Amino acid sequence: MNNEQFIQALKDHGITISDRQMMQFDLYFETLVAANQNVNLTTITKRGDVFLKHFYDSLTPAFFVSALKTDSLSLCDVGAGAGFPSIPLKIMFPKLKITIVDSLNKRIHFLKQLIADLQLSEVTLFHSRAEEFGAKHSSHREAYDVVTARAVARLSVLSEFCLPLVKVGGKMIALKAAKAEDEIKNAKQALNVLGGRVSQDNSFELPVLKEQRHIIVIDKIKKTPSKYPRKAGTPAREPLGEN
Repeated sequence: MNNEQFIQALKDHGITISDRQMMQFDLYFETLVAANQNVNLTTITKRGDVFLKHFYDSLTPAFFVSALKTDSLSLCDVGAGAGFPSIPLKIMFPKLKITIVDSLNKRIHFLKQLIADLQLSEVTLFHSRAEEFGAKHSSHREAYDVVTARAVARLSVLSEFCLPLVKVGGKMIALKAAKAEDEIKNAKQALNVLGGRVSQDNSFELPVLKEQRHIIVIDKIKKTPSKYPRKAGTPAREPLGEN
């Protein structure tokens, strides 16, 4: 995906990118590739692939949740890695108030430098496991309008990481590849226990490569019981509803 294709693909979804924003994405790419030589951030390093599979892909939630484009939402990105999807969303929609949670300190250090280089404001970083970040007495529990996660875990596990952080009335957004239908089916009991309900499963193809993607939107309809999330490691070992 070249610059013109990137610009046009966003325009096709009603998103206009400024020259400054395009410069920020260029700098993001350069910073990512340079840092990747020392810290394992991504296996995708070709410019066109980064713009398609990381930058464009990270912006796709805004195609289906319009409030991301217009409102000053608080957004927590769980397991953001090299900043996906939250940093591309912040570049395009500066009103968003971003919190990033990641368990690897090397990635947090990279993101700290990236945020400074891109001159982004209202982005906060936390080095933490998701289970600890959303624990019973955490000030972040049920504090966010939107919680996102991309390629972190299957939905039954991911929901226990994310839904305790979502306000009642807010949304969890999971960025998935193929086979999302099976994940939704297997996560049904977990979502019910944790206070979530699937409101959208948007299936589409990435331009150019035509790879399948899903944006799953889960509404937080009731408070998450205080015993969730369970202690670190337990959700992945013993997924709710899959035992």
